Amino acid sequence: MSKHQFQTEVNQLLDLMIHSLYSNKEIFLRELISNSSDALDKLQYLTMTDENYKSLKYTPKIDISFDKEKKILTIEDSGIGMNEGDLIENIGTIAKSGTKSFVQSLSGDAKKDSQLIGQFGVGFYSAFMVANKIEVISKKAGEDKAYLWSSDGSGGYDLEEVSKESHGTHITLHLKDDELEFASSWRIENIIKKYSDHIPFPIFLSYTEENEGKKEDKCEQANRASALWRLSKADIKDDEYKDFYKTISHDSDEPLTWIHTKVEGTQEYSTLFYIPKKAPFDLYRVDFQPGVKLYVKRVFITDDDKELIPTYLRFVKGIIDSEDLPLNVSREILQQNRILANIKSGSVKKILGEIDRMAKNESEKFENFYKEFGRCIKEGLYTDFANRDQLLELVRFKSTKSDKLVSLSEYKDRMQADQKAIFYILGEDEAILRNSPLIEKFKKKDIEVLILDDEVDSVVIPMVGTYKEIPLHSVNSTEVDKDFEEDKIEKGDEKKYEEILSIIKEELKDEIKDVKISKRLEESPSCIVLDENDPSLSIQKMMQQMGQSVGEMDIKPILEINPEHTIFTKLLLKNDPTTTKEVAHLLLDNARLLEGLKIKDVIGFTKRVNEIVSRAI
Repeated sequence: MSKHQFQTEVNQLLDLMIHSLYSNKEIFLRELISNSSDALDKLQYLTMTDENYKSLKYTPKIDISFDKEKKILTIEDSGIGMNEGDLIENIGTIAKSGTKSFVQSLSGDAKKDSQLIGQFGVGFYSAFMVANKIEVISKKAGEDKAYLWSSDGSGGYDLEEVSKESHGTHITLHLKDDELEFASSWRIENIIKKYSDHIPFPIFLSYTEENEGKKEDKCEQANRASALWRLSKADIKDDEYKDFYKTISHDSDEPLTWIHTKVEGTQEYSTLFYIPKKAPFDLYRVDFQPGVKLYVKRVFITDDDKELIPTYLRFVKGIIDSEDLPLNVSREILQQNRILANIKSGSVKKILGEIDRMAKNESEKFENFYKEFGRCIKEGLYTDFANRDQLLELVRFKSTKSDKLVSLSEYKDRMQADQKAIFYILGEDEAILRNSPLIEKFKKKDIEVLILDDEVDSVVIPMVGTYKEIPLHSVNSTEVDKDFEEDKIEKGDEKKYEEILSIIKEELKDEIKDVKISKRLEESPSCIVLDENDPSLSIQKMMQQMGQSVGEMDIKPILEINPEHTIFTKLLLKNDPTTTKEVAHLLLDNARLLEGLKIKDVIGFTKRVNEIVSRAI
């Protein structure tokens, strides 16, 4: 026998489990049955596709039994089984990506943490809520050795080689004294009916019943063992949909909505997709866990292929079951398979159609959805050109004219008669953007501006270009100048300020591309904008964070000045190049601060402010 210590994160999760973070302890049985079903899925696939397993004789099933007097509950399956390495990896550690960051995100608030744990899906460990000791005997199909894993959940586990006749896994739970309700046929049957009725393998419940002083052994199938996704929608109750979701997703919450489709004709397939209420903790990790399982003729194929649906819909959970794919389809073939490509295309349209229906008919539900997954929908604009028009109807933005998120359609309906474009401002801080000098002209003209403060906006929205033939223009760049062509700058003004502009341009030549009189400023003395052909400041910052160069040449902003501001009228009167040079630096630094950017020379800025304040006093 060898003794092992749990991985640190396992200890922390076990502590949370044992202290009953789950609101309903019964889900431990759902999790163990789901694990058994996965083990049967994997073996069934191998017996149909791998020559080494095709001759293997076995009956796919799950057996549950209990002994109330001995305080024991057992769950056994005839699935793929585990060897010593599998037991250490699957139970002694949590191999799932992002475990450490997940544990660090736990707050100590039991209610909040239980929801997080539900998203994480820590399956097996939930059994420690009802058991003070767990023993797992497992033998991997095709191997000779079997192993016993045992633990009381207090920090470590024992592992030793034992004998087991058949492959599969046998779990024994030694129930706590106050958890004997789970050694009851009525209680177990109800849990199976609630959560596992549509596990596609039979679940048998065996127990001894005493009737009129006589003991009688009973064994009965406790579930329908029918694949829910293959049934007619008319035959499925909402509660069955919800409970099946909890089984396949390990989520403790109900789904936000679901989409069940059965297609017949040149291609035959069934799909059942769910949209969760809450975003999973790994949604924005590169190594996120995909949530869609692929079956062929009810035979499980894979649950870790990120090609089954587009990456931007990675929050979707569910099933794809094809009648036309070959059982031995490889991952390489899947990526290029025309049948799967058609299923994927049809599935995306169904999912987006349901989100669109929600947006039109269930506004509150859609708001909840968008709060959790709106950023993913924006990602779709960048990657899914085939569905871009539909995605454009689903994206929402903050706005200068609304306290709520608005659609592009709503913006279009509010546009002024002579308005030439949809205007937006990009940045990272909503408060700074709402008070930016860049939108002063728009406020004066009562033109709505979309506030884009999401990191993904700076990548996606400039690339979109148009909405229903209306151009999208960034107020952060010079491209809006053509939208205000009627606001002519008087030639006299240009001539009058020619010398000041020349001094400023020369003084700031290392920091700016150009300086010019602004059409957009009303109150502020200056602002910075980018040439419409240059990447936005957000993009530049993102590229620098990724260690990438933004180009051979340093991208510099354009400084715009407001000739009607008193600073410039006084500079004209003073006619002092030295003062103009000092003010030039302050104008640029002031404009950078108003855009939420850092000042390059803080010491120089402070000295100039002190000098000018001293002279003013």
